[in-house]
Amino acid sequence: MKISTLMVVVAVALSFAVSGCRYGKANTGANGGAAGSGLGAAGGSDIPTNNEDGQEGDLDAAGVGDRPFEEYCTRCTDVDFAPVYFGFDSTVVPQGEIVKIDEVAQHLGSHADRVVVVEGNCDERGSNEYNMALGENRASIIRNYLVQSGVDASRIQTRSFGEEKPAVVGSDESAWAQNRRGEFVIYQK
Repeated sequence: MKISTLMVVVAVALSFAVSGCRYGKANTGANGGAAGSGLGAAGGSDIPTNNEDGQEGDLDAAGVGDRPFEEYCTRCTDVDFAPVYFGFDSTVVPQGEIVKIDEVAQHLGSHADRVVVVEGNCDERGSNEYNMALGENRASIIRNYLVQSGVDASRIQTRSFGEEKPAVVGSDESAWAQNRRGEFVIYQK
């Protein structure tokens, strides 16, 4: 990667980290812009990224704030949702992947005692810092869609693993495609 391209990638990652990414804005990563017509593409829905007070870090019904769900909830083993896959350097949810998020929203809608952690992951390309920011933005895009679907924001947390938790080990497109994903971990209160 050339130095000027690397500087652009770092600048984009920093802008994502500082300002976040909202629906309705195009993905303007190093790939040159929005890809596909899924969530996150230009012209999409304006989905809220914060709670009603405009603050991150919602309180849940127990008032526990930003404590990770795994500290006071039990991981559910009776459900396993398919990962949502992303294109290279993209936060756009492809149209065919939206049904996977809908399944999680429906499950949470019928199980009021359950919460979800959305985990954002990347392939091995890019710096650790860039991939952590990209993973967080991918998780946030999925979180925002769940909120738009009626899931209370306090029932959703996000985590980024960047490139640190690959689903498949390998350095080719078939491995990378499986590592660019958002995963769902369900917990019960």
